[in-house]
Amino acid sequence: MANKITLTIDGHQVTVEHGTSILDAAKQINIKIPTLCHHEDLCVAGNCRICVVEQVGKQTLTASCATPADNGMTILTSSPKIRRARKDIMALLVSEHNTQCTTCYRSTNCELQILSAEYNVDNSIYMSVLKKDDCEIDKASWSVEKDNSKCIRCQRCVRTCADIQHVNALAVTERGKDMKISTFMHLPMNEIVCTNCGQCITHCPTGALTERRYYDEIWAAIDNPEKHVIINTAPAVRVALGEMLGYPVGTRVTGKMVTALKKMGFNSVLDTDFTADLTIIEEGTELLGRLKDALVHKKPVSLPMITSCSPGWIKFIEHMYPEHLGHLSSCKSPQQMFGALAKTYYAEKKGIDPANIVSVAGMPCAAKKFEANRPEMRDSGYQDVDAGLTTRELGYMIKQSGLNFQDLEDDDFDKIMGESTGAAVIFGATGGVMEAALRTVYFLITGRNVPFEHLNITPVRGLEGIKAASVKFENCLPEYSFLEGVEAKVAIAHGLKNARIIMDQIAAGTSPYHFIEIMACPGGCIGGGGQPIPTTNEIRQKRIDAIYAEDMGKPIRMSHENPEVAQIYAEYLKVPLGEKSHHLLHTKYRKRNRY
Repeated sequence: MANKITLTIDGHQVTVEHGTSILDAAKQINIKIPTLCHHEDLCVAGNCRICVVEQVGKQTLTASCATPADNGMTILTSSPKIRRARKDIMALLVSEHNTQCTTCYRSTNCELQILSAEYNVDNSIYMSVLKKDDCEIDKASWSVEKDNSKCIRCQRCVRTCADIQHVNALAVTERGKDMKISTFMHLPMNEIVCTNCGQCITHCPTGALTERRYYDEIWAAIDNPEKHVIINTAPAVRVALGEMLGYPVGTRVTGKMVTALKKMGFNSVLDTDFTADLTIIEEGTELLGRLKDALVHKKPVSLPMITSCSPGWIKFIEHMYPEHLGHLSSCKSPQQMFGALAKTYYAEKKGIDPANIVSVAGMPCAAKKFEANRPEMRDSGYQDVDAGLTTRELGYMIKQSGLNFQDLEDDDFDKIMGESTGAAVIFGATGGVMEAALRTVYFLITGRNVPFEHLNITPVRGLEGIKAASVKFENCLPEYSFLEGVEAKVAIAHGLKNARIIMDQIAAGTSPYHFIEIMACPGGCIGGGGQPIPTTNEIRQKRIDAIYAEDMGKPIRMSHENPEVAQIYAEYLKVPLGEKSHHLLHTKYRKRNRY
């Protein structure tokens, strides 16, 4: 018991590990201490002081999130003194806040509003200590909007950007009443080193940071009889959308989602998982080509090869490690592959002028909005993806439509780019792209499917920041005899902090891997910047469990067995990495300034 301490909180004794904060000690006995600056993903801050508690024997109040529990402490969390202090602190925060609550995007889950109601805060308690002249909303970014008038200076966004993502796009400037959260040199959001990942949004307790919202434009397109509006939805959306519509975390709502989108007026509801399967074929073929060039032809090639599905990660490497862009797979993300094919293959099959197609992507990601507007993404002859909607936006659109989501019947995705496999579904979880790739690469090399009992490749799963595994190839097909006995080493990283560790190894020439998966967001797409708020590790794990359950329920679980993928190669693309597939499904990325 040397590392254990015992204290009393509101008359209840609790024994905790040495170093546990008072806030966490209270949680262990189901006592909720309110806070705004604290988040379990982030380092301790103690900025907001909402979490103050009374330590018997001391005159001053204590910030419970930043104070370690000590042996023999007696803590009061809801004494009259504490309640008065919290109400005063809340009132001061509200006096600085743009209380546009009835129309604010975050009005249904704003942490400031919830606590203000709980503590019966009236905005007239204090005169405003800040002028409300800083109300111009920064809408310069394709992905993120910033509204300083709603900022409570808790610094969650700053800590998220610095500690989790290692980008440092946001910083604290000035002091006292003039303190604010600013971008580098106060530049607009589109002119700074920002990866558009949206993690600042999911960690913000108010509406100071939100995604750029495009659903009004989508409604206008749906209402235009001259437009053919299609939507493709990513795997992480179907396991999180339910959280917006009254379901417990981790509920799969795939069929109801499809029904809702059809009833809302989309002309075709398709599955991003189709192009996730296509990505695996193209990416796996590209990897094998690089390995052959390195091992057989002795050519200088960039190994390890790194996945290119995550647009936040892509922008990170463009800014931070541009000299290593050659390590990226040339494959577009599934969203962008889908967009390019929607206005070529799909348009041809349907007999529709691609100029009249509006291609919408339902994504768990804020960076997908930026990606859709990259100048490189126009290989169809048009902007391949016209708009990206977050899971949150889709949830609000379903509410706006007046549908009773829970009463809807399940329906299937439409055909032509609507069929997918379990391998594509797991793209939504960290390690999923790697697992899907290994399932197919094993088949390409050996001519045999991974044995069913080994289909779940568990070493690449889980929320550990960096994971590693290896696969030894035996009994290879003749054309891949150069891989006989080779032990392929792979790694998985999620969160840009961990991406930096991987890239520093590559920069130093010490990386032992052949193939690496990197996702910008913690947990992968299931923890994306466009997912329902809040997002914690417990929530991420429940969404991941739902992703793997969806995979297990699929009749086909390997990308190379998708019949629609076979059909599109036979009818249109011809061969992986061929002239047409290279034009439509692959791209190049570019160096960006580091500052």
